[in-house]
Order: sequence, then structure tokens, then C-alpha cells
Amino acid sequence: MNILLHKAPTRGYFDHGWLKTHHTFSFASYYNAARIHFGALRVLNDDAVAPGMGFDLHPHREMEIVSIPLSGTLEHKDSMGNVSAITTGEIQVMSAGTGLHHSEYNQSREQNVEFLQIWVFPDREGVKPRYENAVISDLIRPNELCVIVSPYPGDGHGGLWIYQQAWFSWGELEAGTRAEYALKSPGSFGVYVFVIDGEVEVAGQSLSPRDGLGVSEMDRFEIHAKEKARVLLIEVPEA
Repeated sequence: MNILLHKAPTRGYFDHGWLKTHHTFSFASYYNAARIHFGALRVLNDDAVAPGMGFDLHPHREMEIVSIPLSGTLEHKDSMGNVSAITTGEIQVMSAGTGLHHSEYNQSREQNVEFLQIWVFPDREGVKPRYENAVISDLIRPNELCVIVSPYPGDGHGGLWIYQQAWFSWGELEAGTRAEYALKSPGSFGVYVFVIDGEVEVAGQSLSPRDGLGVSEMDRFEIHAKEKARVLLIEVPEA
């Protein structure tokens, strides 16, 4: 088993006033040659956007983009005509494909919206852009690691899908519980474990809120919740 530890304070950080953002991997003005990507996982941004503020219309192409609100409400508009808002317990997936424009705003005038924005390299190019959101809270079962994003539609896992052999799993674990993760694909590069909140132990490493751990060259591993915790696991192939 190989491990790659990223403690929360070592991430790139920028305070733009309206936006406070942490970058696990190199992004925008943050560059770290040792942190370009983890397999096909290219971006893991942890953003907090001030009330009424947000990202103006901007382009994307040839990337799978997943947004997961942690608090507040995130409003989305795009060049395909989609207008929607997602909040805690929901998720958004966008396949940029041949190209699109979109904007993201904090719908509230009173509180921040906090969300994870995650980019995954696709396994094909030139697809028609697509957008989808869904409620995932119904998929979550206590003390289990539940799939919320998987490859392609109709694979029986529920949740949303992307153009990549990648699986996103969400865990809400009570203190003292253990949950085993078995890789979905034997050919996967590995799994990136990101702690939303709480304390867990993985592969002998103690992880605190917003710590990340890349685990590779194994078939399965265990997560031990040392206190009540929420975790996101992203299984990806090589880039």
C-alpha cells in the first residue's frame, strides 16, 4: 500500500474577500509541482462564497466537474439554459465536453455558501456538454460508504454519473465505527480520502477536518472513525 498525505494547512489558500478558497491540488495562482493531480483527480477546491457573491459566467471544456454543497445554497446557470440551485444533501455534475459557460452564485444574502468543487479528467473527448443535479441524502446510510457518483448511467449504484471510471462515495460515521472500502475496479489508480469533518484513521494515519489521503496499490482498506465524521472518497484510474 502506498499513501500520500495532505494535511489541511498545507493546501493552497487565497482570500479574495468575497471568496475564501483552499486548493488541495495546483489551481489558478497556486502551483505545487508535487500536487498536480492524483490519478484522474485533477482539482479538489474547498470554497466559501460570501452572501450574494459568486463566479461570473466562465468557460469549461473536456472536464467532469462535481459540486457538493456543505452549507448554504449554490445557484447555477449555464449556456445550455439550465438554471437551478442545490443545497446540503444534493450534488451537481457537469460534463463540459466540447465546451460550455456557467456561473455559480451564493443564493443567500445572509450566509456563506460552502462547497467542494472537484474536477476529474474524462475518459473521452468531444462529448456533448451535459448538466444534472440530484438529491443524494436518500442514498446515505449511517456508518456505510455509499456511492453518490459512478461511471455512466444505469450501473445500479444510484446517484449521478460521469464520463470516467471513477466512483465518489460518502460516509457519515459515528464515533468508534469502522467502515471498509473495497475498490470498485481492480485497475484503479487509487482512492483519495477527504475528511469533511471529524477525526478518522486510515492506513495508520490520523486525519482531521479537511485532511486528504491518497491510498494506492491495494484492494481494500478500513476507515476508523475516532469521533463522529463525514468523509468523501474518490476512486480514480490513472490520468
